[in-house]
Amino acid sequence: MPHFPSYDDAELHYRVLGPADSPLPPLVCLAGGPGRDAAYLGDLGGLAAHRQLILPDSRGTGASPAAADPDRYAFPQLAEDLEALRAHRGLERFALLAHDAGAAVAQAYAAGYPHRLTRLVLVCPGSRLQGELPDDAREIFEARRHEAWWPEASAALEQLTEATDLSEVRELLFAAAPLAYGRWDEPQRAHAATEGEQLGPVPRAGFWQGVDEQLRLTLLTGLREVTCPVLVVTGDRDGVTGMQAGELVAASFPDAQVHPLHEVGHYPWVDEPTLFAELVETFLHAT
Repeated sequence: MPHFPSYDDAELHYRVLGPADSPLPPLVCLAGGPGRDAAYLGDLGGLAAHRQLILPDSRGTGASPAAADPDRYAFPQLAEDLEALRAHRGLERFALLAHDAGAAVAQAYAAGYPHRLTRLVLVCPGSRLQGELPDDAREIFEARRHEAWWPEASAALEQLTEATDLSEVRELLFAAAPLAYGRWDEPQRAHAATEGEQLGPVPRAGFWQGVDEQLRLTLLTGLREVTCPVLVVTGDRDGVTGMQAGELVAASFPDAQVHPLHEVGHYPWVDEPTLFAELVETFLHAT
């Protein structure tokens, strides 16, 4: 697995998927969680068929070592790791895709290095950086109470607030997992089965640490200077972040569009891989 030195000389790892001889520019892809191994992104519904995907493991996840300083798990610091990766790969400008909490890292990067981005794709982002937490995700979840998995998932959600043992947390996450998908078929079950194993509790806990109100407002001000086109993808069955959060995130940029997907949850490339890949490729190719 290739690696790169970050700003503090930490050796961080990343994977490269897709054809090395592709004429298309690579797409850098950030995992969410926070604190999840980037392996859960897979090939993002087949995006790696025609272009290279560069998928870094953030500190303390996947093959990347734990941070010596816990402050380096905070998402603005992870944005500096991304800049180190860009320099290592020799990318003057590049397209960036980020999922879930990875969208906070992507926004911090965009605010600090707007001239480096050609396109930005934010998939099912939360809006904590925007200072608002809409409750439509809960409404989406409640609207599906007629589905067979709902009682167990609902009970697991209640228990998660009190669970501390990691093995118990993993079991409860799987029980609650159907709320994150547009349906609960074999592809979704297989994808969800690895969720707990990929979760790093320490990086997760440090992700939002040290981010005060002044820094939050500074980042939002920086987003107004981002000139590259932005695509925000949401799913109308996303019981994790909902759809309104994506609208709030899009409103932070001067040139952003929101594209909601029907009967799709928090992992669009799992629920509708072809639809998702075509949407992203169309956006990346647009002039």
